[in-house]
Order: sequence, then C-alpha cells, then structure tokens
Amino acid sequence: MMLIVIGACTQIDCPVENRVYTVYDLLKEDGTTDTLKVDTLTISTKRADGTLDTLLSSAVGITWYELAISYTQPEDEFYYILHDTLGNVYKDTVRVKKENYQHFESVDCQPAYFHKLTEVQTTHHIIEDIEINNSTVNYNATEEHFHIYFKDRY
Repeated sequence: MMLIVIGACTQIDCPVENRVYTVYDLLKEDGTTDTLKVDTLTISTKRADGTLDTLLSSAVGITWYELAISYTQPEDEFYYILHDTLGNVYKDTVRVKKENYQHFESVDCQPAYFHKLTEVQTTHHIIEDIEINNSTVNYNATEEHFHIYFKDRY
C-alpha cells in the first residue's frame, strides 16, 4: 500500500503598503489647484499624553498632503499654523469626526483600521472652508478625502 501525502500551503497576501492616511487637496474657490507657494504650513495634533505631535512640518510649495488619523478615537483634532512672507501667523483648528472599524486580512497580517468620515469642522482664520470629498479611508491613497480652501492671502 502506498500512501501519498499532499501538503497544502497557504499564500498570505498581507498588503505591502498598509498605510491608512487621509489625503487633503488644496483648492481655490473656482475649483482649480491652490499652491502654498511661499507660505509655510505646519500641522500638529495632541497625543494621548497631551503633548503635541507634528504631522506636517514647515511645508512650502504644496498642492496636497497626507495626514495620519487615529485608529480608534471617534474624533481627531488638528492644529494648523500658517506663516506668510509678511510675518503674519494664522492658526486654525480642524476637527474630523469618523467611524472606525477593524479591517481583517488574515491572522498572519497586522491589524488595520479603516474609517468612514462623517463630519469636518474648522475655525476660519485662514481656512475658508473644508469639505469631505470621499468618506471612505482605507489603503487607497489615490483618493482625495478632503478639499481644503485657504483664504486669499495676497
């Protein structure tokens, strides 16, 4: 009697690029791309221990940017500081409300959290408006999640 054993193997398809970020596109009122040509933008948030964590530091010449968001908090708060070339400093606070849900690929993969954006609010010192363009936040970083409109500065 001959016994044949066939072994099965599994192929684990954990995502190589498993970052979950929100993408902000800078626009003008007419819908064309805005550029922070000479102004510098810094964005920070509070950590759980109350200290500030800088997410974007002194960005110049940008038309879009990515921000990480918390895994499980229902709301994130971001602090925007814009320095213009005339020495003016503008500060705004952006609050993003969201629903968080765990995304499961495999027991062999690291856990991930995806999000559904439900609301965004801002103060209006330099930010004219901010709106949700795509409410689904997952591995797809090609989608613009937010459109942000800065006030005219010159």
